[in-house]
Amino acid sequence: MFTIENGQFSLDGKPIHIYSGAMHYFRVPREYWEDRLLKLKAAGFNTVETYVCWNLHEPKPGEFHFDGMLDISEYLRLAQKVGLYAIVRPGPYICAEWDFGGFPAWLLKDKNMKLRCNYAPYLDCVRRYYEAVAKEIAPNFEKNGGNIIAMQVENEYGSYGNDKAYLATVRDIMQDVGMDALLFTSDGDSDWMLSGGGLPDVFKVMNFGSRAKRLLPKLDKYQKNMPYMCGEFWCGWFDHWGDRHHTRKASEVVSEIESFLKMDASFNMYMFHGGTNFGFTAGANYGKQFEPTVTSYDYSALLNEWGGYTDTYHAVRKLLCEKQGITPPSLPAEPKRQYIGEVKLTEKASLFDNLDTIAEKHSIAAPESMEYFGQNFGCILYSVTMKGTYEPGKLCVEGVHDNAYLFINGKLKKTYYRHENPQMKDNDGFTVLLPGFKGERKIDILVSGMGRVNYGKHLYDRKGLARVTFGNQILFGFDVYTIPLDNIEKVRYQATNAKTGPMFYKGTFRALTDADCFVDTTGFKKGCVYINGFNLGRYWEIGPQVTLYVPKGILKEENEIVVFEEEGAACSSVQIIDAPKLEKEKKRFCFFKK
Repeated sequence: MFTIENGQFSLDGKPIHIYSGAMHYFRVPREYWEDRLLKLKAAGFNTVETYVCWNLHEPKPGEFHFDGMLDISEYLRLAQKVGLYAIVRPGPYICAEWDFGGFPAWLLKDKNMKLRCNYAPYLDCVRRYYEAVAKEIAPNFEKNGGNIIAMQVENEYGSYGNDKAYLATVRDIMQDVGMDALLFTSDGDSDWMLSGGGLPDVFKVMNFGSRAKRLLPKLDKYQKNMPYMCGEFWCGWFDHWGDRHHTRKASEVVSEIESFLKMDASFNMYMFHGGTNFGFTAGANYGKQFEPTVTSYDYSALLNEWGGYTDTYHAVRKLLCEKQGITPPSLPAEPKRQYIGEVKLTEKASLFDNLDTIAEKHSIAAPESMEYFGQNFGCILYSVTMKGTYEPGKLCVEGVHDNAYLFINGKLKKTYYRHENPQMKDNDGFTVLLPGFKGERKIDILVSGMGRVNYGKHLYDRKGLARVTFGNQILFGFDVYTIPLDNIEKVRYQATNAKTGPMFYKGTFRALTDADCFVDTTGFKKGCVYINGFNLGRYWEIGPQVTLYVPKGILKEENEIVVFEEEGAACSSVQIIDAPKLEKEKKRFCFFKK
C-alpha cells in the first residue's frame, strides 16, 4: 500500500521515491502507448502521470466514451505491464493547454453556470463524471491489484479561486465514488496559490520549472513532516500561434533533476512525452490578448512529439539510472518515418456549397454561441438579410470568439483575428463602414473556434459571436449553421465557381502502413488537415508550427487527404515528408528565473 510514513513515501512498508513522467493517453496514438511507456521505464522513471479529459469522455451530457485513444484503463494496464506505477489527475479541471481546461463545452450552454466553485448544478455534473471514471479504472487501483498510487484533487486551484468548501466537496466526491488512493493537491510556488489551493488534511505538492532548492522548502509552511515533491517540473513549454517554438537545454533540465535528487525529493516531469493536440482539442490562454495554442504539444519534452529520443532524454536517463544503481536497459527503436513527397489535390469544394450536407441549420431571433446549439468544436456561420433603405453606416460585430470572416452579398469584406485584438478592446469584435443601399443586403459571418481558454478568469469562453448592429439598429432574424467539421465524408466535390472563401481540397496517395510522416502546410493559410477522415489538427501560416504529425495507425496503402482551407489559398498540391518543422525559432525560452 502506498502511504506517507515518517515524512517519506512508503510502499508496502518500504521507503520509495517517485520519479514520474507525464504522458497523456489522449495525446498519444493508442498503437504507440506501450512504446512510449517502455521508453519512460528505460529512462529510469518508476511512475507515469496522466490527466483525464472530461470533454472527450463525456461529449454530451450522460454519454460516455472510453474506447480507442480514450481507453484509460488499458493505458494504465500497459503501464503496469512495463513496471510503472501511476498517478491519475481526473480534474474535473485539468488546464493542460487543452480546450476549456478539459471541461466539456456543454457546461457553457447554461448561462448561469458557475464553474470551479461550490455550485450545486456544476457539482452534480462532476459527480456523474467521477462515477463514470471511477467505474472504468476500478481494476487499476492498487487495492485491486493495479498500479494507481495517487490521485489529484482538482488542479492548481489556488491559481483560480479560494473556495475551500468546493475543494472539500471535490475530495469527498472522489472518496464517495471509490477513488481509493493517496489524495493530493498541486499548486504553483506563490503563497497565495498554495494557501488558496490546499486543504488541511490533504498532501500538497508544488509546481515549477526551476529553483527547486529555493522553492520546495516553502511547503513546510503548509504541512509538517511530509516528503518534498514537485507535482509538475516543467522541463519545457508549449507554443502559441504567432509566437516562437520553445526549447530548453538538456544541461538545464539535468541541473534541476540533480537538485531534486540532492534534496531527497520526488518529482513528476511535465512533460516526459507531450504528444499532439489532434483535431480541435488545443486550448488557449488570455493574457494581454487571446493566445491560441498550436497543434503540436512537443513541449521540448524528453521524447519529442513523434516519440523520438532527444539529448535531454539521454542525459536524464544517465542521471536517474546512476542514482538508482540501475543498469540502463536497451532502448526501443526510434519510430520509423517515411517520405512520400508531393500529393496533388485534384478535387475541391466550397464550404458554402456544402452547408446542406455538413452543417445543421437553426433559425433564431438573435445570435447564440456554439454551446447553445450543443456544438463542441469547429466553425459556425451567422447569416442575416437586411431589407429596406439605409444610409452609409457602421456594421458592428460584437463578442467574436475567435476568428471571423465577414461576407457582404457573397464577397469577403473583412477578416478578423481575435489574437490581434488587445484585451477588452471593442468587446472582442470589429466595426466595418458600409455604403448605403436600397433593397436587400446579405450578411454572412463565419466564425472559427481556435480553442477555448484553459486558464484564468476568461475561462467562460463561449464560441461564436454575441451581437450584430448596423448604426443604432440591432439585427435580428438569423439563420445559424453549426459546422462541427466532424463529418467531412459528406462533402460533395464538384465544379465550383467560388474564387474565395473556405474550401476543401482533396487528393490521394500511397503510403507504408508501418511508418509515420508529416504534412507540410507551406503555401496554405489557415485550416486543418484530415487523412482518411482523421483530423490531424489546425495549421496557420503565422507559425511557428509548419507540419502536422501523421501517426502510422491512421495510414493505409491507399489514402485520402483533405485540406480544409478557411481562407481559400489556391494550392494544387501538398508535401508529405519524413521530418517535422515545428519552428520559426527566435530565441530560447526563459523559465521564470528570478
